[in-house]
Amino acid sequence: MQPSRIWSEVDFDKEGKTIGYLRVPFSTNASAYGWIPVPVASVKNGSGPRVLLIAGSHGDEWEGQIVLIKLIQSLQAEHIQGHLIILPAANAPAVEAGQRVSPLDDGNLNRSFPGDPNGTPTMMMAHFIETVLLPGCDLVCDLHSGGSSLEYLPSSVMITPNSASQFRQSVDLLRVFGLPVGFATDASTGGDRSLTGACDRVGSVACLSAELGGGGTVSRNLLRVAEDGLARVLHHIGALAAPPKAPGPGSIQLLYRVRSNDFVYSPANGLFEPLVSLGDTVNDGQEAGRIHFTQEPWRRSVTVKFGTGGVVLCRRFLARAALGDCLFNVGRAWTPD
Repeated sequence: MQPSRIWSEVDFDKEGKTIGYLRVPFSTNASAYGWIPVPVASVKNGSGPRVLLIAGSHGDEWEGQIVLIKLIQSLQAEHIQGHLIILPAANAPAVEAGQRVSPLDDGNLNRSFPGDPNGTPTMMMAHFIETVLLPGCDLVCDLHSGGSSLEYLPSSVMITPNSASQFRQSVDLLRVFGLPVGFATDASTGGDRSLTGACDRVGSVACLSAELGGGGTVSRNLLRVAEDGLARVLHHIGALAAPPKAPGPGSIQLLYRVRSNDFVYSPANGLFEPLVSLGDTVNDGQEAGRIHFTQEPWRRSVTVKFGTGGVVLCRRFLARAALGDCLFNVGRAWTPD
């Protein structure tokens, strides 16, 4: 592949802690030779695992960004063994705009892999992550949430790998992270254009993701749980030298998320009235919600139903819905055996 056009003052081979920017070239009417700053930290101490920590692939998913910002401020090289690369605002223009996709190119970073070194800023960033940062990594932790439009049960997430050894490793990481729910899925909703697709192409890179709430807000308690869980994961793989002070996780609920074809979607434009809550157990064919019509209040509301039962993992947070908007998805009870 062609080399990336992104450059940085951060030397990723240097021992110690280095902070700075990835510089994404972007020529505009207001800035002929300008570049977009993407904050990055590299913390390196001798031999050990190489780990890439990412948040802000979607700009309105705040929880992971805060977790990684705090980690950059607190972490020193002597605290780790190996190499941590931290991207707290991977799609920086989207983060600064407070929206899911970049305002510069409508780019969804988690739908842009493998990217393009000569493409739009989002495509250039995806290419840099896949060709420069991912090779040599032992683990990627990709922190998400439902963003402004969705709300998730706090969950750690794995994409089912092909090999038995990777499968066992992924299940172990779900348990170690210790969020209330751990769920597996056949594939990311972004398919091979997501970060998990990039990990597959690079090969031998374990990928642990998380859905940390959402709804355009931040839970103080969930931030603490996520920080503790990430510390346990880093210690578990040998990257964090000292064991975390926080107690280990309790039991978690393991689920297998249904395919995106089986999510519940809005059949029309209108106001969404949910009839179930996050964490509820629902049956096949059970009523999920109603769509009401503000311009025709005399029109009979439309009821939507779950095609597939399970535990409600995710719901639409916004009341206004349009045809095709995801309203719910569910996970079925799962035994990793």
